[in-house]
Amino acid sequence: MDMGRESRWEKDAKTVEIIFALMTAAVLAGVVFAVAWALALALDLSGSAERGVLVGGAMLAAVAGVLRLVRVLLRFDEQRRMGH
Repeated sequence: MDMGRESRWEKDAKTVEIIFALMTAAVLAGVVFAVAWALALALDLSGSAERGVLVGGAMLAAVAGVLRLVRVLLRFDEQRRMGH
């Protein structure tokens, strides 16, 4: 086998890890936004206060999702480089 090329197994492992990272990031973002939405409903907010909580929740959800995605992919790359 050519040392410069990836095996089929390595390509499949990368694909699985990317899908796992995307799915867990999406779930985390959804949970964070749902908590913000529940908070807005529980506090019976209306108008700009409700919008502010929802926008803040959406921003936190996006940040949490991106951080999760990056963390999973960096951890996978580190393990791959160590030969695991």
